[in-house]
Amino acid sequence: MQEQKKILFVINPISGGKKKTAFNKKVLEALDMQKFKPTFQQTTKPNHAFELGKMAIEEGYDAVVAVGGDGTINELGSALAGSDIPMGIIPEGSGNGLALYLGIPMNETAAIKRLNRFETVEVDCGIINGKPFFNIAGLGFDASVSDRFANDSIRGPIGYLKSAINVISNYKPCKYELAIDGQVYEREAFMISVANSPQYGHNAYIAPNASVNDGLLDVCIVHKFPLYILPMMVFHLFNRSADQSEYVEIIPGKDIVIKRKEDGPSHVDGEPITLVGDVEIKGRQNALKIIC
Repeated sequence: MQEQKKILFVINPISGGKKKTAFNKKVLEALDMQKFKPTFQQTTKPNHAFELGKMAIEEGYDAVVAVGGDGTINELGSALAGSDIPMGIIPEGSGNGLALYLGIPMNETAAIKRLNRFETVEVDCGIINGKPFFNIAGLGFDASVSDRFANDSIRGPIGYLKSAINVISNYKPCKYELAIDGQVYEREAFMISVANSPQYGHNAYIAPNASVNDGLLDVCIVHKFPLYILPMMVFHLFNRSADQSEYVEIIPGKDIVIKRKEDGPSHVDGEPITLVGDVEIKGRQNALKIIC
């Protein structure tokens, strides 16, 4: 009989506004218990998933599974990057951008069963001022939305939409100087997203041609546009055609420096973050193994 693999489930109990009281029971029913020996840990504070990931490396786990949204995935992925320990994903967030892109089932039981295959893919990450991101990092409008959303009591798609409407009514574009692989661009932009994968989540594609294993980051510059264009911009996002909008410019690169006149809102994988001064972003190839 083969030796069981030690697998740690790191559970964010509040992600996506969903209760997870029956989660452990579902794992015991859906996971191949001849192949795996599961352990469960709930996060109780910010950066707890990162700490649990580091602990799993020290204790010799064979895999660690993020049960949560993009923020939980970011913390755990940051801990496991550069190690040989693969990360699984049970998507429980509001957007689930990376999981959707990787074809991981949104259904909880189906996602648990997918772990039984134990097949992995290597993905790149971006590093923004020293902090890894696996999906998308951004400055400007979408970062303002992330900031408001993080402090809103309503989670899920409705909460996100409410945050966007509240922000857009009084948001002003900013002037940026970007250096992408040595080429300098000056732009006035509504927002700048740096995409490792194509979509934010909810199948909203800001960078339709981005790939998690091409060694490149797609810098998406959304220029100032009149508000009456907003419905068309939203259509482009959900139709995977943002790159066809005259207000969207996408420049792929590996080494990116963004300068702005004053510090403003920023986000990393949907979680608000404070970035002071120039923003330096680099790509890191094959940073993490993900079970999918």
